[in-house]
Amino acid sequence: MKAWKNWIDGKWVDSASGRTTAIENPATGEKIADVPNSNCEDVDRAVQAAKRAYYDGRWTGIMRGDRQRMIWRLGELVEQKAEELARVESENTGKPFKYLSLGMDIPAVIDHLRFFAACTRDTFGDEAGEYLPNCTSFFRSEPVGVVGQIAPWNYPLVMAIWKIGPALAAGCTIVLKPAPATPLTTLMLAELTAEAGFPPGVLNVIAGDNDTGQSIVEHPDIRLISLTGSTAAGKKVMATASASLKRVHLELGGKAPFIVFDDADPATLAEKAAFAASLNTGQDCTAATRIYVTPGKQQAVTEAVVEAMRAVKVGDPFDDSVTMGPLISKIQLERVNGFIERARAKSATVLTGGGPPVEWSGRGYYYEPTVITNVTQDSEIIQSEVFGPVVTVSAIKDEAEAVRLANDVAYGLAASVWTKDIGRAMRISKDLEFGAVWINDHIPVASETPHGGFKQSGVGKDLSHEAVKNYKITKHVMVAHN
Repeated sequence: MKAWKNWIDGKWVDSASGRTTAIENPATGEKIADVPNSNCEDVDRAVQAAKRAYYDGRWTGIMRGDRQRMIWRLGELVEQKAEELARVESENTGKPFKYLSLGMDIPAVIDHLRFFAACTRDTFGDEAGEYLPNCTSFFRSEPVGVVGQIAPWNYPLVMAIWKIGPALAAGCTIVLKPAPATPLTTLMLAELTAEAGFPPGVLNVIAGDNDTGQSIVEHPDIRLISLTGSTAAGKKVMATASASLKRVHLELGGKAPFIVFDDADPATLAEKAAFAASLNTGQDCTAATRIYVTPGKQQAVTEAVVEAMRAVKVGDPFDDSVTMGPLISKIQLERVNGFIERARAKSATVLTGGGPPVEWSGRGYYYEPTVITNVTQDSEIIQSEVFGPVVTVSAIKDEAEAVRLANDVAYGLAASVWTKDIGRAMRISKDLEFGAVWINDHIPVASETPHGGFKQSGVGKDLSHEAVKNYKITKHVMVAHN
C-alpha cells in the first residue's frame, strides 16, 4: 500500500503536519492508500513554488510553442499509461474500469489535453487599432497569475484536466487540490508533468481536506480560484474570495430536466435517459434527473424508462459487463437513500430501485437505479440535487408548462428536449435557462464546446476557448505617435 506525498516544485514533498488521510475503495470499503492531509504551511509552500515559476519566466517567459509541446506531451504520456491510470481511477472511485474509466474518461483526458495544447497558440482575435488621433492602441491578453484550483471527486482526472488544461494554455501557474477522497490519479498526473518537460513549480498538487481548500482560497498570492463542487461550497468560496477580490470560476450543481413530447420515440429516449441517469452512478452535475412528459406518452415513457433502468448492470467495477459501480462513499450512500426515504414519506411512488441491491448488501456502497413518480414540483426530490442514480417522472400539459417547470429550480447547468419538431426544439432551447441544451440526446460534451451553468450552477465556462479566457486578463497599451 503506497503512502503518497505532495507534488511541489517538481518533486515529492512530505506534508508539514505529517497528518494523513486514508483512501478507500468504495466497491469494497477497503483502505487502498494514505495521502497527506495538508495544512496552511503546505499550501504556502506550493503557492511560493508557483509564484517563482510564474515570475522568473520559466513558464510565462517561454514561447507558446514550447508550452504547447509540453501540454501535448502530457497527453501522450497519459495515453501511454492509460490502463494504469484507469485502474487506479476505478479502485479509487468505483467507476466501471472498461466501460467508464478506460472507455470514456481517459480518452476524454487525452483529447482535452490536445485541445488545450492547440489553444496555447491561439490569439483569440487579439487586435490593434487607432481610436484617438495620433495614437495606436493594442490589447495584450495576459495570464492572471498564480491560480488555485479545487477539483471534485466524481471525475477526478477528467476534472483535473478541465482545470489545469486552460490555465496552462493561458500561461498561469497552478496549485491544485484534488478532492479529499479521490486524489490518486491527480497525484500520478503531477509526476507525469516532469516527464513531459514542465519546469518545477508550474503545476503543484497537494492533497488535503476542506480546510486545505480554505487555505488556498484565503492565500493572498493567488489571483483566481476555480472550484468544481456543490453550490453551497461555491457560495463559501465566493464569499471568502471577495475579501481579497479574487476572481472566481465556479462549476457547481445541477438538476437537469429531460423534456419529452408526444412525437418522441419512448424506446430510444428511455435508453438515453437510463444512460444519462446512471452514468458514473448518477454522480454527475449534468445527469438526467427530472423527466417531464406530455400526457399522450406518459405511460409509455414511464414504462420504458423503468425497464431501461432495471437493465443497467450494477456490480464489480472490474467486471467488463458492468456499466454502473458503487456510490463514492458510505456518506453519499446514506445521503441518496435519505432523499428516497423522505420522498416516500411524502407519498412518492418508487417504481424501481429505492435502495442498495440485495446481492451487494454489506459490500461497498451500491445503490439501485431508481425511478420515482407522484412527486410535486416543490418537493425536495425535484428541487435538490441528489447526486445518485435517481430520476423522477412528471407530467406536463404543453410547451409553456415544460419550460416553466424545467426552469423552476435554483440550478441551470444542463437540459435536454426530445421532439422531432425542429421549430419546437429551437423555441424551447431559447427559453430554457441552462448552460447546455441537448436536442434528442443528453450528456455528451466535446473539448470545443463550452460547459458551464446559469443561475446557481456557477460562474464561467469549462472546455472550449472560453475556458482559457477565464484565466486571461486584458491589458490596454496605447502608443502616442510622437
